[in-house]
Amino acid sequence: MYRGVEEDAELAELLGITSLAEARQRGCVLGFDNRFAGDVLASVVAGVLIREGFAVYYAGESTTGALSAAVLINKSAFSINLTPSHNPLEYGGYKFNAADGGPAAGPVTEKITENARQIVIKESNQISHCIPEIKKTASLAGVVEINALENWQTLVENNGSVHGLQLGKILTAFHESSNLQVVVDCVHGASRLHIKKLLGADSNSPLLLLRDRADVTFGGVAPEPSTSNMVQVVKTLNACGKHLKLGAIIDPDGDRIRFTDGTTEISMNQFGAMAYHYLHEYKGKKGIVAKTVATSNLANSIAMTLGNDVFEPSVGFKNFKPVIGKAVVFFEESDGISIVGHTPEKDAYIGLLLALDMVLTTGLNLGEYLSKIEDKFGAYYPDRDGVEVSAKGKELLDLLSLLEKYDIGSTVKVGKENKIITEIISIDGRKMIFEDGSWLMVRPSGTEPKVRFYVESRTKKGTVDLVETARQMLKEIGVLKA
Repeated sequence: MYRGVEEDAELAELLGITSLAEARQRGCVLGFDNRFAGDVLASVVAGVLIREGFAVYYAGESTTGALSAAVLINKSAFSINLTPSHNPLEYGGYKFNAADGGPAAGPVTEKITENARQIVIKESNQISHCIPEIKKTASLAGVVEINALENWQTLVENNGSVHGLQLGKILTAFHESSNLQVVVDCVHGASRLHIKKLLGADSNSPLLLLRDRADVTFGGVAPEPSTSNMVQVVKTLNACGKHLKLGAIIDPDGDRIRFTDGTTEISMNQFGAMAYHYLHEYKGKKGIVAKTVATSNLANSIAMTLGNDVFEPSVGFKNFKPVIGKAVVFFEESDGISIVGHTPEKDAYIGLLLALDMVLTTGLNLGEYLSKIEDKFGAYYPDRDGVEVSAKGKELLDLLSLLEKYDIGSTVKVGKENKIITEIISIDGRKMIFEDGSWLMVRPSGTEPKVRFYVESRTKKGTVDLVETARQMLKEIGVLKA
């Protein structure tokens, strides 16, 4: 890909690099999460890059957000993280971030995918022979070992005046608090290596870590932030005698986070909106909010009341690139968030730091803060789910196109009510908005053989009905078998 960058102005702009020589000199930040043989795979990547003349900044096991920060601090050309994020143990993954530290743009991903396909077709025998020749990364000449967490801390400290989060002050208040308990579930992922170092965990620390040992099987669970995976965090919080309780669960590569205060679970649908309100009202950070099209409209209500715009692109953090540096907060429904002055990549650590500052500054648990916001801006009840499908590619898209029969003016049975569709948004799947402001959305997953659906009601009961309606629609068009 980099060999062709000088002849492709669009590609050069997306990569933030003007030549192969520049890419080689600035080099790659390389890391992996806790998956099986991550260090072996990283050794192969390092060997290939060094052979081709690229500088390699080796972070070892680390999180996506920390590697993104390392790209910015080291002024590297790109990063490679060997991780399938929140997917189950049998998955593998390859994350590429360009010089801006953010997720690869669509054309870049397409270029890498096509090049990889050609390598598999033409050079599979050569690849299989070269792997045994790769030595341990630490012994490869040219590799520079870095501490990605320290890079992350430097980035946060350098940009404190931009986003309003003063790392030193937050940590001091955290350790001096006598009425706070923080519980973080690492689900055996890479964050287990960083959280104690980031927050400090001496004998008097308010911090407790769960599932903080290496385990490539994740204890037999799907390692994603979810209600079922949050059970132990809730039990641990409720067993403590502190008034302020902050619980969080982080996925293996540390780019997703979900919260609880022991009583109320806070998904990113709510927390992203809360973060926007908090930075706007408590830190004086004015500007737009950015959220994906499948995300709750709570942030829309807050922005409208505050007189600010909403940027609402397709699902995928890469789609926030047009508003990086402009949006106060940008977040997606699948528990990813970042803020102005930080990386363009979703980052569980910045979410945790933000939540900690929010609780310490307001003196409120997250559920209490959410209630105050809902009292003023209205309550929203989102949910999402997914179903595995055998159809894929064009066959799946053809089936999903049958949803086009549900158009503006169509009546849809939701629970015991007939609701009329008043708006259709088709920038990513199909989002059907009803006259009462509730909505449902269906789209194919970009990472798994699944179809995902998202719903939001203005009542708790309505959310359950919308989920069932979405399932019935998928049965009608043949995606979900009866």
